[in-house]
Amino acid sequence: MKILLSNDDGCQAPGLRCLRDQLRSRHELVVVAPDRNRSGASNSLTIMNPVRVQRHDDGSLCVDGTPTDCVHLALTGLIDLKPDIVVSGINAGANLGDDTLYSGTVAAAMEGRHLGYAAIAVSTVSIQPQHYETAARVTLHLLERIQQQPIPGDTILNVNVPDLPWEELQGFAVTRAGNRHRAEAAMKTTDPRGRTIYWIGAAGAEADCGPGTDFHAVAAGKVSITPLLVDLTRHNMLEHLSQWATQL
Repeated sequence: MKILLSNDDGCQAPGLRCLRDQLRSRHELVVVAPDRNRSGASNSLTIMNPVRVQRHDDGSLCVDGTPTDCVHLALTGLIDLKPDIVVSGINAGANLGDDTLYSGTVAAAMEGRHLGYAAIAVSTVSIQPQHYETAARVTLHLLERIQQQPIPGDTILNVNVPDLPWEELQGFAVTRAGNRHRAEAAMKTTDPRGRTIYWIGAAGAEADCGPGTDFHAVAAGKVSITPLLVDLTRHNMLEHLSQWATQL
């Protein structure tokens, strides 16, 4: 396959380099990724400033922008390769449930989908992964299946892989996205000059995490595969809200 590879941890992140090396053994690919860690960038697109690109010694194209910038630039003129699929990862840290709203990893995949390409976002369920090779091998298996049974161009698969040796994985599960409790409170402190600063609080603990969710799958040692929608419309409210709006 022809693959556009990106991420949000940066163009020299170990997860991306591991996946790049594994994919190159079987596929043709181009790497276009942020020049630094852009975790939490979500779907932000740089429109008020120019975006610069530098080619790294290993051939990666490093962009001084967001993950969305990277994929958007790549697919609208930066590269000559016309990919079959966009792959984003391997992220250091889970992207489960509500995490997908903030994730730059998922956003890179989502931008691929916006521009007409099937896409996969891959994350390890550890902020200090020890088994990137497992997540890379999972990605290769998914790509082999997609080659055999192609998925539509508007498909996004959000994949979370337990940070375990391949032999210890308990299988694959197709899941829905769960939910977290509200985030922990922001932490107020001061900088060395006594000025007030804040750290954003940690993500909330799992709330909706029962059977069938991505949280439940990874807790059981399984690879979670969640198909994502981009449509944010709450369709079951349309009729009720239309009646409500007639009274305005």
